[in-house]
Amino acid sequence: MVDLYRFLPEEMEKLVIDMGYPRYRADQILLPLYYKFPKKISDIKQLPKKLIEELNDAGYTIGSAQETHRVVSEDGDTTKLLLNLTNEKSVETVLMQYEPTKIGGHPRSTICVSTQIGCAMGCVFCATGQMGFETNLKAEQIISQVIHFEEILRQRGEHVTNLVFMGMGEPMANYDEMIRAVKILTHPRGFGLGQRHITISTIGIKSGIERLADENLQIGLAISLHAPTNDLRKKLVPTATPNSVEEIIESGHDYFKRTGRRVTFEYALMDGINDSPDIANNLAKLLKGNGSHVNLIPINPTAGDFKRPSNNRVHEFERILSKAGINCTIRIEKGTEISAACGQLRTDMIG
Repeated sequence: MVDLYRFLPEEMEKLVIDMGYPRYRADQILLPLYYKFPKKISDIKQLPKKLIEELNDAGYTIGSAQETHRVVSEDGDTTKLLLNLTNEKSVETVLMQYEPTKIGGHPRSTICVSTQIGCAMGCVFCATGQMGFETNLKAEQIISQVIHFEEILRQRGEHVTNLVFMGMGEPMANYDEMIRAVKILTHPRGFGLGQRHITISTIGIKSGIERLADENLQIGLAISLHAPTNDLRKKLVPTATPNSVEEIIESGHDYFKRTGRRVTFEYALMDGINDSPDIANNLAKLLKGNGSHVNLIPINPTAGDFKRPSNNRVHEFERILSKAGINCTIRIEKGTEISAACGQLRTDMIG
C-alpha cells in the first residue's frame, strides 16, 4: 500500500502519466488531498471512475490519522491529540493557538509535529527521551498530523499558520522522511505553507544541520543547547559528543551564513543545575557576537526529577544575557497542565 500523501506534486504527475492519464489529473488528486480531506480515493469526485479503480487496484491509498484521545487546556488555546498512524503505535501532536496579529484576523495556529515515536537521544529532562525510541515516522505520517489539525481548524473558519518540528523524536535522526514532509507541506501545489513559517528543532546533530543548510530552504532552525560547557551538557544529553557545545554553535553560525535565517538556541532552565548567574555569564561569553537568539525554557513538570527555577531566577538569567547583548526571550509555555508543553510528550502519559 502506498499513501498518496507521500507524493511530491512532480511525482504525482509522473504517476498519472505513467498510468496513461493527462497531467491535469495530478492536480485533481492534489487539490482535494490538501483542501477537502478525503478519507479514501473514491471520495475524490473529480476523478473518473476508471482511474479510481486503477489506483485502488494498484494498492494506492489515502492514509489518515485516527484520533484516539483529545485533551484541551483550561484556556482552550492548546489541544493535544493521541493519533494512531501505524495501526500499531500512536503519537502525540499538539496545536497551540495565539492571539491574532491584527484585529478581526485568524489566531496564529501552530502545530507541534512529531517525527518519531519516542526518541533515542535520551535527554534526562525530557519525557519523550526517557520513553526510548520506538520507530521513525514516514513523511505521509508526519503530514497526516498536520492534515488532521487543518481539518479541525477549517471547521472553525481557521487554518494552520505555523509548524514546529518539536514534538516527539529527533527530526535530524529521521532526516529523509522529515525533509520529504517539509517539501510537500511547503510546495505550492501541496499544502502550500510558507517556508518561513516552519521551524525544525534538533538536539544538535551536526550532519543533519549541514544537510539542511544544503536544501536551499528558508526554514528556521532551533538547536537545543542547555549548557555552556561540554561536561554539563553531557550529563543532560547523554548522546552528546565530547565537543558538542563548540560543534553545534559552529553549525548554527554556518547555517545562518548559508541561509540568512537566524538560529535559535533553546535552553531549558533547571533549578540548581544550569541556571546560576555564573553559568549565565559563561553562556553570554560563548554566544556574544554571533547574532543568534536564545530561547529560555523553564523546565516543565514530569521531566524526571528536575524542577523549574523561581521566576526571579529565570529573569535574572535573562537579564545577564540581555545585558551582554544576547538576543534573549523567555518562552511562553502553553499546555503545561495537560502535559503538552516542551519535553512533556509521551504516549503512555496522555491525560
